[in-house]
Order: sequence, then structure tokens, then C-alpha cells
Amino acid sequence: MAVTHNKNFKSVIRAALSAGVGMGAIVAGAGLSASAQENAEVENRRLDTITVTSTKREQTLQDVPVAVSVVSEDAIEKAQIMDINDLQTLVPSLAFQQSQNSSNTTFSIRGFGNGANNVGIEPSVGVFIDGVYRSRAAAQISDLPNLQRVEVLRGPQSTLFGKNASAGVISIVTREPQFESQGSVEGTVGNYNSVRLRGDVTGPLSETVAFSLAANMNTRDGYGENLVTGSKLNDRDRWGVRGELLFVPNDDLKIRLIADYDEIDELCCISGNLVNGPTAGAIAVSGGQLVPEDPFSYDTFVNFDPTNELENSGISLQVDYDLGFANLTSISAQRSSEDLSNIDGDFTSTSLLGQNIVFRDIDTFTQELRLTSTATDSKVDWMVGAYYFDETVDSANDLTFGDGFRPFLDAVTGGGAALAGLEGFVGVPAGTLGAAGQGMSDVFLQDNTAWSVFGTLDIHLSDRLTATVGINYTEDEKDAIGEALSTDVLSGLDLVQLGYTATLASLLQQNGVNISDPTSVGPFIQNNPAVYAQLQQAAVGVAQGAQNPFGVLAPIQFVPPFLNYPNAIESGSTSDSDTSYTLRLAYDVSDNINVYGSYATGFKSSSWNLSRNSLPFAEDYTPSSTIVDPVTQQVVFQAVSSPITDAGLNLPNLTTGTRFAGPEEAEVFELGVKAKFENFAINLAVFDQTIEGFQSNVFIGAGFALSNAGKQSSEGIEFDATWRPTEALTLTFAGTFLDPIYDSFPNSPSGDLSGTRPSGIPKTNTSLNGNYDFEFAGMDAFVRADWARTSDSPWADDPNTDTAVRAAGYKRSSDVVSASFGFVTDNDIAITLWARNLLDEQYNMIAFPTTVQTGSFNGWPNQPRTYGISVRKNF
Repeated sequence: MAVTHNKNFKSVIRAALSAGVGMGAIVAGAGLSASAQENAEVENRRLDTITVTSTKREQTLQDVPVAVSVVSEDAIEKAQIMDINDLQTLVPSLAFQQSQNSSNTTFSIRGFGNGANNVGIEPSVGVFIDGVYRSRAAAQISDLPNLQRVEVLRGPQSTLFGKNASAGVISIVTREPQFESQGSVEGTVGNYNSVRLRGDVTGPLSETVAFSLAANMNTRDGYGENLVTGSKLNDRDRWGVRGELLFVPNDDLKIRLIADYDEIDELCCISGNLVNGPTAGAIAVSGGQLVPEDPFSYDTFVNFDPTNELENSGISLQVDYDLGFANLTSISAQRSSEDLSNIDGDFTSTSLLGQNIVFRDIDTFTQELRLTSTATDSKVDWMVGAYYFDETVDSANDLTFGDGFRPFLDAVTGGGAALAGLEGFVGVPAGTLGAAGQGMSDVFLQDNTAWSVFGTLDIHLSDRLTATVGINYTEDEKDAIGEALSTDVLSGLDLVQLGYTATLASLLQQNGVNISDPTSVGPFIQNNPAVYAQLQQAAVGVAQGAQNPFGVLAPIQFVPPFLNYPNAIESGSTSDSDTSYTLRLAYDVSDNINVYGSYATGFKSSSWNLSRNSLPFAEDYTPSSTIVDPVTQQVVFQAVSSPITDAGLNLPNLTTGTRFAGPEEAEVFELGVKAKFENFAINLAVFDQTIEGFQSNVFIGAGFALSNAGKQSSEGIEFDATWRPTEALTLTFAGTFLDPIYDSFPNSPSGDLSGTRPSGIPKTNTSLNGNYDFEFAGMDAFVRADWARTSDSPWADDPNTDTAVRAAGYKRSSDVVSASFGFVTDNDIAITLWARNLLDEQYNMIAFPTTVQTGSFNGWPNQPRTYGISVRKNF
């Protein structure tokens, strides 16, 4: 079925490409007709020229033969783009998801993206701010002053940026200091007591040195409430400062020094109950409450407020020197990001989890050197570069049970008899198993060094035909350390061994023998060796099967002992290398129409599973228990041989999974058409993109499972069109149409997913934007509206999760409308009224199995309508 679907989609792609070329021809005719009109009318309707620098050359958007979207400074201001997360409403190929806190965010391009909930995963979408790579979401989401433009490049970009970028790149460009004194102040107030302040000033310090200073503050009450503490949740509390110096001692040399610091301290985020499953009774019995199946009440019962504290800081130095034949660029940067969070992960007022504190500290040094040719009449343009990356990651997590955990365990196991019986059998005080304060503490460290050399060559075969060859060679090494201590007594018990002992005791009792009485059991064994051997084998069979008297407790052994690494079998190191490249032909059909075809590959190195769910690979370990007869002390069943077992590293309840996910290998075929005339422009791209070994990180109820998908692909069509029918009115329509599929994913945590559709990737994303400039009471004014539509998509890769949430009637599709109206007074004060999610659309961004509550599901609801007024003064 999936194969037929893909074939059908390919025919759609061919038809769309033909239609795009035909549209280009039609538009060409319209453009030529327009050029015959009066010059004055042409000038009034001419579209603005959009500059792109992500290709390491300053080019216009229409001239660059790459699938790229540009959000201009004007669009950012008028659409009231508050932070990088809002960009998805203007760029359909870009998607953003946020889960339990601000730092757990994921950007995806063309459906490919990862990086949340595991600090060991570098995102497949690279984010660069003023040429500096931000390696994790925690360092990407800060409010930024003086945004000049944002460029979103689709597909692998390693030959341009040097660093991992297997799915695409978000390149953010801010305005550099000016040699003319100027500045601005802006204040915003809105609903939920929102207050946002921004200010910047720039000017000369001398004839060769300019500076800029900027600061911003963003606060807002939460739009949800914790019904236990009364606190408002999902608030905003952010501030940042940024200072720059620009040295221009002569026409050939420019030096830009940037230092920044920002903080986030928020109570985030609300998780709403979607499906209140069979554990609802156990929650109630243990004294807990939740808001059942009403995520858009934005109310929740949690024992303590979810906290999220972030500190980001960095300094970078960019040197540009004109050597005559080429420009030499050096970008050096040192960045630090610290992240502290704590959430009540059971999302109820039952104290199942006492705390779940996560601390992360990431320090990154990057160095880029790049040489770009400058000859204007050469048949060959070239760029060569080298990139170095050095990063250390420290991560720690303290997870403890609360005082409601034991009552909950008693309820879900049919009453207190099971746990009480086990306590009596192993001889520990009543209430020991599942007691408050038990849990797991872990520490993970990672040292990552990587370097690459890269370059591109543009060969102008004629005035209209250009061939491009790009190449990147990367070496990446990671050394990881993982240590964890489980204090959960229940999870440390070997129920197979205990089941054997209990079963043997019962069988002996049936023969009139008391296993705990040596004077009874000894003679029985001596006189009946064959019978005892039969009893032993019968006990082994029961202990390893479904009849194990303690087997009902196995599903609640949530945090078993952890096998630390490196160890005698696992080195804790990975070393990857790759050569990726780009091949492209671009042809100027006319001065108005360009076409191109390209083939590109990309690469992202291995990602370590820096979490308590890091487990040995199956080839290193076969789960099994050695069973020892408690009477004879003889081994009656030897654990299955495997490297870890043979090395004496076996631990109770140790299972298999992954220590790391191997590299991602991206490949994309793309055909594109770009056309621009005086009042109309259109860009169309048709692509077939795949990632071999996509690094999937899936929540499985008590943690995250990291694994490689064999192959994930997405065929699609992207287009954006801008039409300016009058001088005052500008309309933009953009869309992305995808056909995503797991071509191969046989060993996913949810079984064989080969041939299925990946979760969270909509087939259709579209946006429609309209801006009308006019005169209002003698003042320059504008009105703008933005509509972003996202179609439905699977809730989870796990079909059980998707079926349960879909049956409950929840949707993942959305239609989000935002609008703004503004004017500039005679004394140059700009006033803007704005609303985001104007129609208060409700949808859930993510759904997942609720922690330790089998059959229940939670989700992260979207932000409700926000609105306000902004006042800006330029001077």
C-alpha cells in the first residue's frame, strides 16, 4: 500500500514540476507585458530585493539556486515575531515543538528534526546566529535584538557550514553596529499581564570603531494554573543583554566582537490529560487528583510547580579581511549554556514522583576559517573553509519517588498483598518497597571534538549555465561516561531468582519438607536426589515463565540497577568520518527565470544516549538470570553467554537497548524553478529526501529510547509566491506538501514500523500572508494578516498511542490566524496592535504515554490567543 502511495506521489511531483515550469512561462509572459508599461507604474510595483548570505556569498533570493526561505526585518516587526519559535507561521517547511520545558524544543525542516529530551543528541537542524553554531535548543530560543533577517535553508548544508546539518539550517543575522548614532526603544503590553521591553543604541566611538548595546526583557503571567499551589504556569520571564564592537581600520579589514548573556526563569510547562486510563482508580485511591481529558482548561494538579532555569552566554570574534583575490573570514566563538529543571512527571497531585531534577552544562568552542573568491568576471567562483568544534556536556538527574508511590503500587497490583508478601519473603521491613526517597541518581559526561574541511566551486559554463560542486570531509569523536545509582529496592530484586526460591519451597512443602529447616530438607535431598532434581527443573520453568509468583511486580520495576560505562566491554567512545558533497546545475532561462537541479548528501555523527535509559546493545548482552539453588548453593541455570555476562558485569533486571545511535546519512534530489518580475515572484522546489539511520528518540512511559531508523524518506513539493498587485498590497502564499515514510525501521521501540508514516509530520503545511500599506489620519499605516495551516499527522510512532489518542477525538491539525495593525505618528512613534492565534485555535502539539500510568496519555496543548499593543520610538 505504501509503495503504491509513493508511486502516486511521484506522478504528482512530475505533474507539479510541469505545472511549475508552465507557471514560469505564463508568469514570464505577464512580466514581459508589464515591462512594456510606463516606467513610473513599473517602479511603483517593483518587488523588494531580498539578500541571502547563508551561501557565503551575498546574493539575491531569486539568484541563489538553493531552497531557502527568508524572513525579513520588516516581516518580523509587522508580524510581531516574538522569538524564533514563531517563525513556523511564516515558513511552512519549518516546524517547532516544545514539550516539558523551554529547553526541550525541536526544530524540523521537511519533517526531519530531533534533539529534544536527550542532551546527547545534536539536532538534525543546525541553528547559526551571526555565523556561530548553537548546538542545543537551550542556546537557540532566547529573544534576540536587532534581527535583520532569518534564512531557512532546506536539505543538508554541510558543504556550506562545515558543521552537522543533515536536515537543514536556520541562519539568523543581526544588525551590526553603525557609524551613525541611532537607537530605539520599544515597549509592549498584552493579555496575561504581558510586558516586553527592548532597547538598543549604536554609534561611533571613533572614525574606525563603532559600538552597539541592546537589552531586552519579556515577562508574562501564565495562562494555566496549578490547582495544588495556585501558581500560574506557562509564564514568560526572560531577559538578555548584548554588546558589540565593530573595528574598521581600513577598507580591507573588518572586525566584529559580540558578547551576550541571557536568562530564562519560568514555570513551564503544562501537560494536559488526554486519555484517563485504567490507572485512574489507583490515582484516586492513593489520594490524587487530575483534570481528566480536558487539556485546554490549561489547569493541572501537580505537587510542585515545574521550574525551568536557563543561562546562556557567549563571546564571538569575526574577522573579515580582503586579500584582493579573496575574502578571508575567521569566526571564533566560546559559548556556555546551563539548564536546570524540575517537573512532577506523573502530572497528578499524587506524589508518585517526589522530584525529577535535571541539570545540564554545555560548553562549546568553535572556530571557522573561510576563504571566498571575489573576482567578478571569473569563470570560476570558489570558497574553501575549515571548521573545528570542541564541546563538553555535563548532565545530572535526580529522580525520586514520593510518598504516594507505594499506595499507587499497591493499587495497580490489586492491593497491598503482593508487595507485602514480597517484603515478608525477602525479609525487609514493611513499606520498604516503593518507599519515598528511593529512585535513581545519574551523571553523564561527554567530550566531543570534530573538524571538517569544506568548499564549493561554481563553474560558469556559459553566461547562463553554472555547475556547482561542493564537498565536505568531517571527522567526529565522542567520549562518553555514564554512571548511575539506583536506590529503588524493588527494582534491584531479581524476581526470577526469588520466584525460583518461592516455587521450590512450595514444591518441597507439598512433599512434606520445610525448605528453611536443614534437618528436614537435607535428608530429603540425600535420599531423593532424582526427585529433587525434578523439583529444581520445575521451579526453574515456573520462575522463568508467566506463573512466577512475583511476576506481576516486574512491570513496576521502573529504575533497575544501571551498568556504568566505560567498562570492560563498552569503550564509551565513537569515531565517525564522512565525505558529503553537493552537485548542482543552474540555468538562467531568462533574466527573470532560473531553474536548477541538484543532488546533495549530508551527515550527522553518532549521538550518545546520555540518560538512565542508556542500555547495552543486543550484541553485547543477552538478558537472563543465573539461578542459584538456595539449599545446595549450586547453579541450576546459567545465564546465557554474552560478552557482558562472561565479563561478570551482569546486573539484576538488566535489559538491552542502545548506548548511542549511529550516524545519520542524508541524501536529497531536488529540482527547482525561481521566477521574479516587477510585481510577482514564485519559487518552486520538488525534492526526494532521505536520511539513513535517522536518530529517533521516543518516549516509552518511563524514559526515552534512542535508536536508528533504517531509512526515513520524504518526497515533497515546496513553493512560495509573492504578488504585489498594487503598490500598497503585498500577498504571499507558501506551502509544503510531503509524503513521509519509514522505508525501514524494523527494530523500533514499538516494533517493526517499516512502511508506516512517521509521527508528527503533516502532509500539508501552508501559509497565507497579506500586508496592506495605507494612510491613516495623515499617518503611514499598515494592516497585516497571517494564516498558517497544518494538516493532521500521527500522534506517535507507537500505533497503540496513536489509536488511543485518535479514538478520544483529539486533533493535531491546526489553523492559526494572526493579525496586526500599525501606524507611525508625525513624531516617528510606531504603534502596533497585534494578536497571535487570533481565533484561539486549540490543538495538541505532542501526545505521549503518561509516566507509570499504563493506558493513560498526556499531551502538550498549544498556546491560546495572545494580543497586545507595541510602541516603538526610533532616534
